[in-house]
Amino acid sequence: MTIQAAKRTKAAPSRPPAENAAAQRMITAARCHFFAHGFRSVTMDDLAEELGMSKKTLYGSFPSKDTLLRAVLLDKFQSVEMDLDGIMADCSSDVLTALQRLLACMQHHTEEIHPPFVRDIRREAPDIFQLVEQRRRQVIERTFGRLFEEGRRGGIIRKDISARLMIETLLGAVEAIMNPPKMAELGLTPATGYAAIITVILEGVLTEKGRLGKTRRRADKETGRKGDREKKIRETARPSSRGDA
Repeated sequence: MTIQAAKRTKAAPSRPPAENAAAQRMITAARCHFFAHGFRSVTMDDLAEELGMSKKTLYGSFPSKDTLLRAVLLDKFQSVEMDLDGIMADCSSDVLTALQRLLACMQHHTEEIHPPFVRDIRREAPDIFQLVEQRRRQVIERTFGRLFEEGRRGGIIRKDISARLMIETLLGAVEAIMNPPKMAELGLTPATGYAAIITVILEGVLTEKGRLGKTRRRADKETGRKGDREKKIRETARPSSRGDA
């Protein structure tokens, strides 16, 4: 079984070298505040003050808050895709490990995003929200679609359901649940919502062989943790050489 290393259809657009460091600093600060507190409550004045620069300098790179928001989301998607591609390349012969690491990666990236941001972007910037949904769909189709196909060939993923249907089911669940009203109704955050959806979908598409492999991996991890704990207990209980002397 071989998972082909991810290949991007288009090269990620690069920023002009002279502006790169300064622009990235602005994007990083905005990303932190937008994702944590929401898009609406953070002003360009707030960002300029925190960065220790004038509003003129900030607006020179990003003429509006919407422009900065687009840059923040592009930066986020680029980091997500880079991590996912790295996992696909590293786990080129192990679909189960790739699935587990992809789930952990998605959960890690969504932990940064809090409900106020999702709510605000949907209300205040619906056109950008649509772009986010389109990009999210592309990422899921590209990454999980390839993984499901490889898993089917290796007997890990069911063959009685088409990979396309699996992807559409995953996308349908994400689109139906990962929106502010539904997440509030279900008491979910972006991180817990994605984790629950992907876990449920994966449990449904795994074959018996895949489930057994997953169970063994969990058991091996637990055995490893238990061994580590016992080792620490023995080392703690062992008298030091000075004490013996």
